[in-house]
Amino acid sequence: MLAVQTAPAAPTTFTPPPPLSPPAPSKLATVLPSNIPENAPEHCPGTESEQAGLAPGCEGCPNQDTCATAPKGPDPDLPAVKERLKDVKRKILVLSGKGGVGKSTVSGMLGWAFSQDEEKNTGMMDIDICGPSLPLMFGLNSSRLHSTSAGILPLSVLPNLSLISIGFLLPSSNSAVIWRGPKKNGIIKQFLKDVDWGELDYLVVDTPPGTSDEHLSVVQYLGESGIDGAVIVTTPQEVALQDVRKELDFCRKVNIPVLGVIENMSGFVCPSCGGESDIFIPSTGGADALAKEWDVELLGKVPLDPRIGKSCDFGVSFLDEHPESPASQAYVKIVDRIKEKLDALP
Repeated sequence: MLAVQTAPAAPTTFTPPPPLSPPAPSKLATVLPSNIPENAPEHCPGTESEQAGLAPGCEGCPNQDTCATAPKGPDPDLPAVKERLKDVKRKILVLSGKGGVGKSTVSGMLGWAFSQDEEKNTGMMDIDICGPSLPLMFGLNSSRLHSTSAGILPLSVLPNLSLISIGFLLPSSNSAVIWRGPKKNGIIKQFLKDVDWGELDYLVVDTPPGTSDEHLSVVQYLGESGIDGAVIVTTPQEVALQDVRKELDFCRKVNIPVLGVIENMSGFVCPSCGGESDIFIPSTGGADALAKEWDVELLGKVPLDPRIGKSCDFGVSFLDEHPESPASQAYVKIVDRIKEKLDALP
């Protein structure tokens, strides 16, 4: 049989597209306190009105179903939430408009890193109602919640690290949570109002992808207690960045200060030789360009390390198991910077 010879392919060069234009100021109009969506009809009663989604002016509005089921008006339990969280010093949301970028992993790493200071107490709140991951990541997948006269007790991971998640309320880890918005809102309120958090230096809230019910609920219920900042997680490629921009826009519209952006999966670290290579190409400039575009800080870049996934599956701290990894070193620097920014707040 004759071998077919082919000419070697001509080398190709990758030319990234031009950077995206920064968002126009008009797109950053504040939703609060007007509570009128940009695409609302002329006679919109406002998203917090008791008539939201029900008034005659709501007919035909694309937001009608959402408004009709969302919490309305100043919630009477907000003072109770504020009282419950009065001994929680700093509250941090971990956000990303895109799924699969590693929000829960980053949340877990923040929890492990904060807890390395034995004089500081850290609480983790998992509000990814349909896909809770933190129970597995902290080795508590088969645990169940208990309550006392003081409230629901968060489960202890370490003496200074505790966790609450809907995963502790499910019959099994395979049980689906098939809930509409109001039930999601209710469990988030319960986590804030009825859990006996005690004295905490940090409360880290792990959120699902998007800018929907869970995000609106936690922002509303923490309205009187205050949110100290959001950590935005992305990966380098444009398919993630386009949704992360929506999350940054959400933060601006609901007045959540952004502590900074973390570029997760930023290259790959070989556990054998320690070499690094790019897996996801930052075709539009990655998190560097995103941070400049939105005038936020790039907290750091975390490379892929397959041992991170293994540590999460076994519920152990990757930072303690592999402190020599470039990923661990990146997380330590990121957490140190977050602490600096939080310490500078009033």
